[in-house]
Amino acid sequence: MNVRVRFAPSPTGALHIGGVRTALYNYLFARQHGGKFILRIEDTDQTRYVQGAEDYIIESLKWVGLLPDEGVGFGGDLGPYRQSDRKPIYREYAQKLVDSGHAYYAFDTPDELEARRQSEDNFTYGHATRSSLSNSLPLSAEETARLLAEGTPWVIRLKVEPGEDIGIQDLIRGEVVFHSSELDDKVLLKGDGMPTYHLANIVDDHLMAITHVIRGEEWLPSTAHHVLLYRGFGWSDTMPQFAHLPLIMKPVGNGKLSKRDGAKFGIPVFPLGWKGPTGEDNFIGFRETGFLPEAVLNFLALLGWHPGDDQEMFSLAELVQNFSIEHINKSGARFDYEKAKWFNQKYIQGTDNITLAGYIRPLVETKGYSVTDAFLQQVVALMKERVSFLPDFVEQGYYLFEPVRDYDRDTLQKKWNPALGPLFEEMADLIGNFETLDATEMETAVKQFIADKGLKLGEVLPLLRIALAGTMKGPAVFDMVTVLGKKETTQRLRRLSLEANAPKTTKS
Repeated sequence: MNVRVRFAPSPTGALHIGGVRTALYNYLFARQHGGKFILRIEDTDQTRYVQGAEDYIIESLKWVGLLPDEGVGFGGDLGPYRQSDRKPIYREYAQKLVDSGHAYYAFDTPDELEARRQSEDNFTYGHATRSSLSNSLPLSAEETARLLAEGTPWVIRLKVEPGEDIGIQDLIRGEVVFHSSELDDKVLLKGDGMPTYHLANIVDDHLMAITHVIRGEEWLPSTAHHVLLYRGFGWSDTMPQFAHLPLIMKPVGNGKLSKRDGAKFGIPVFPLGWKGPTGEDNFIGFRETGFLPEAVLNFLALLGWHPGDDQEMFSLAELVQNFSIEHINKSGARFDYEKAKWFNQKYIQGTDNITLAGYIRPLVETKGYSVTDAFLQQVVALMKERVSFLPDFVEQGYYLFEPVRDYDRDTLQKKWNPALGPLFEEMADLIGNFETLDATEMETAVKQFIADKGLKLGEVLPLLRIALAGTMKGPAVFDMVTVLGKKETTQRLRRLSLEANAPKTTKS
C-alpha cells in the first residue's frame, strides 16, 4: 500500500502543542512506511479564520523539522491544499449526494430552527423531525426547484437513515460501533458554497488518496457521519483506516490541556509564541522558552505512545524506526512539564558546543553583548550541564558576559573580613602572572597559596567564587577563570574587597 497521511489543522489561532503531536505521529507513520506526509489547511469556517495562523502552522512544522511532502507552501500534484481554494469541488460532490438520495436541500431559516429548539427539548435535525421541517424531502420537486430558482437561502444536509449499526475498526481503539438512530442530519454545504468539515474532509481525503486518518479522539464521534459519506459516494472500498489519538491532559486535575492552562501554570502549550489582539491572547511558545525542537519532539512522542521498553531518548530517525500505532495508548496522557524540561536538559547536554553557540548567539546579541564564536563555545561548554533552557546561558550565566551585578551578601557577611583584602590582591597577581590559563594548574597554585597563608580552603574559595560570579552557584571556579581571562579575573578579585565592605543595599 502506498501510505498517504495528512495533517489538517484549521487556521483559527495558534497551533496547540497537541496538534504538533498529531502531526508528529502522522509524519512518523508515513516515514516508517515510505509514504507521504501532507499538510492541508482546513479553513472552511471563515468566521473563525485568524490572520497569520496559516503562516504560524507552517513555521511551527518547519521549526520542529516535520516537513510535509505535499501541501500548502510545499507543492504537490493533488492540490490545491487549502480548502477555501476548492469550493467548486465541494459543490459538485454535494450535488452528487443530493442526486443519489443521500443528501437533501434544507430551507429552514435560523429563526425557525431556534424556535424549534426553544419548543422542544433536545431538538435535533434528523430522521424524526425532518418531515416536519422545510426541506426537499417533504416538499415536491417542483416546490424545491422554485425555492432554489428564487434564491431562497439553503443548505445541503446528509440524509441519515435510522436503525443501522455503523462500525469501524479503529487502529487504536479496536471496534467502535455507532447507531444511526442517534445521529443528526449534518449540514454538508452552506448556501455560500463553503462546505462544512464533514463534507470537505471526506472529499479531500478521497481525492488526495489518503490511506490513514490519524487524528485526535475529539473527532471520533464524527466518524459515523464520515463512514456514511463514504458509502453515499460509493467509496467504501477506498475508505481510509482510522486511528484516534488520546487527549493530552492538564498537568494537574482533570480535562484536556487548554491554552489557558499555559497562563495558569506558567508553561508553554504552543510550539511558537503567539500575539493575539489582546494581552490575554498573547502566549509564549516552546521555542521562546528555550526548548530545542528535538527535545519537544521526543517529549511529545511519549505523550501517548510507548516503545515497549524503558528507552526514553529518541532521535527523529529512531522514532521513525520504533514508532507503531499499536503502542499508542487509549487513555489520555498527562502533560508533565517537568519531564519536558528534563528532555530539554538532556538534549542541551548532548548537543555539540558549536551548534549550541549558534543557538544562543541571537540571545547574546539581543542583550547587546559582542563576543567571538570561540568565546561562546567556551561559555556553552561551561554552562551546558547546568541549564534547562537556552536563555539560561545568558540569564543565569550573565556574569560571563558582563561584570557581576549583585553579590551574595549573606555569604560575604559570614566569610569576609578586611584582612582578606590584601590576600585577594596577591591572588590577583598570582593569576595575572600565569602565561597560559590552565584550570588544573591554577587550582593547584591557588590552593597552595591559600595553604601557605595558613588559611583553610573553605575560608577563601567561596569568596573567590563570589568575586567571579556573585553567587555560590555556577560552574567550577577555575573553569570560569579560563573563560573570563586574566584581565577580567584579576579585576574582579580586586573589586571584591570594595564590594565586601560596601553597605548591604549597595549594588554595583
